Amino acid sequence: MSTGVCIVGAAESDLGVTGKTALHLQTQAITRALADAGLRLADVDGLATNGVSRFSTTQVAEHLGLRPRWTDSTFAGGSAPLLYAGHAVQAIQAGQASVVVISYGSNQRSARSRTLDPYEAHTPEAQFEQPYGPLYPVSAYAMAAQLYLHTYGAARGRAGMTEVAVIAREWALANPRAYRYGAGPVDMDASPLLSDPLRVADCCLVTDGGGAVVLTTASRARDLPGVPVEVLGYGEATTGTSIVGVGDLLRTGAVDSGRRAFAMAGLHPHDVDSAQIYDSFTITVLLSLEALGFCGFGEAPDLVAARTLPLNTSGGGLSYCHPGQLGVLLLVEAVRRLRDTADRTALVHGTGGILSSHGTVLLRRP
Repeated sequence: MSTGVCIVGAAESDLGVTGKTALHLQTQAITRALADAGLRLADVDGLATNGVSRFSTTQVAEHLGLRPRWTDSTFAGGSAPLLYAGHAVQAIQAGQASVVVISYGSNQRSARSRTLDPYEAHTPEAQFEQPYGPLYPVSAYAMAAQLYLHTYGAARGRAGMTEVAVIAREWALANPRAYRYGAGPVDMDASPLLSDPLRVADCCLVTDGGGAVVLTTASRARDLPGVPVEVLGYGEATTGTSIVGVGDLLRTGAVDSGRRAFAMAGLHPHDVDSAQIYDSFTITVLLSLEALGFCGFGEAPDLVAARTLPLNTSGGGLSYCHPGQLGVLLLVEAVRRLRDTADRTALVHGTGGILSSHGTVLLRRP
């Protein structure tokens, strides 16, 4: 099955500690992705982005001289670029746009803008959760990790989380673009405890960076110079925004977003050759693998230990780059891997907030 829409361009901006503005990084990513696609700014009539300002799509469009007829600035954290991909497919199918760019960029490392206390005073969770002094969002994911260890066994769960970090670092050591390139293997025992049971090595990086992908119709893709990657299916799901509002911390909204994506694509988890799964924390990967159906609940430590599924092959948010939202860079890596390896199908999954927002996209190389 196919949606009739393809990703035809994919690129990242400068990464790490850049000293550049978020707008500069987005501009780099967009122009590089268009060059990869063999298209020009004048071809773009759809734009999806956030994170630059209160009015990110208008900001980016004006800066690049675009006048898009379709835009999306949904702010859902790390899942947003995956939601954009589904929305862009719908827009292209409906004739609302012909060439859509999805982009994101952040200079959070250079600007020192990252904070562990982003509660907004007017929200209900602020009055009920903030008095306990949680590190946001680390402590929320730590609670999920504690529950996982309690439910499925501390030694086994801890080994699975560590293996996720080890695998990410191994891929990063082979990726010259990765922030942790050349940093050596993970030593979890030496990693400081941040929010029990999560150690620093269980947590994603804080870096600058950005990325962009370009989507258009499959018919137009045939006339472009690069290898197109088909969008086969997508799904999204939203649960709750607060620590107490998520419900079952061990069964995330990825159950629903994944089910919807696989149903649309006519595929099953065993059909997937590689996966790029948001690794905000090591526990996020274990929970997502289980929710997406790659294994049973409680079985993700065995799956990652077996290494039968190539996972986060850039190094992921743990060792490659994490500029606040990783989702578009997961798409970039999935496209590159489908183009450059024998893989035919790939899954990309993004998670936003406190296990709050989930987007799943299935891709195929023709």
